[in-house]
Amino acid sequence: MAKQYRVTPTVRMLNSLIRPLIRLGLAPKNTYLLTVQGRKSGKLYSTPITLVEEGSDRWLVSPYGEVNWVRNARVARQVRLSRGGRSETVDIIELNPEESAPVLKKYLSQVRIVQPYFDVRPESPIEAFIAEAPRHPVFRIQRKPTR
Repeated sequence: MAKQYRVTPTVRMLNSLIRPLIRLGLAPKNTYLLTVQGRKSGKLYSTPITLVEEGSDRWLVSPYGEVNWVRNARVARQVRLSRGGRSETVDIIELNPEESAPVLKKYLSQVRIVQPYFDVRPESPIEAFIAEAPRHPVFRIQRKPTR
């Protein structure tokens, strides 16, 4: 059974330590600060995230399930990604389980620290990831049209 995510004092401390590293561009590759507007308050909320990137395609994965940033992003349909002094606002589209499964498989093989929150392993078949997908929302980052 997958572990349930809780925002503990330790999680808060680790997030407060990684934020400055992200801002300086010193955090692990593909780690960004995601900022999204609150769906009720309108306030901006930020959290560290790790993107899945393949070529020019990028995805946001919620390894901890339907957490607040996911609920806010669904309403806002866009987020700001920041790293190393650079920032971009991107549109996002939530994927269905069949589309999410290969992204989740790749994510789980790249970000091993989140494995306890999944009922599958990186070597599990894609069908297992399809079954797991409803518990881990995945958003495709839309490329902005070039002019």
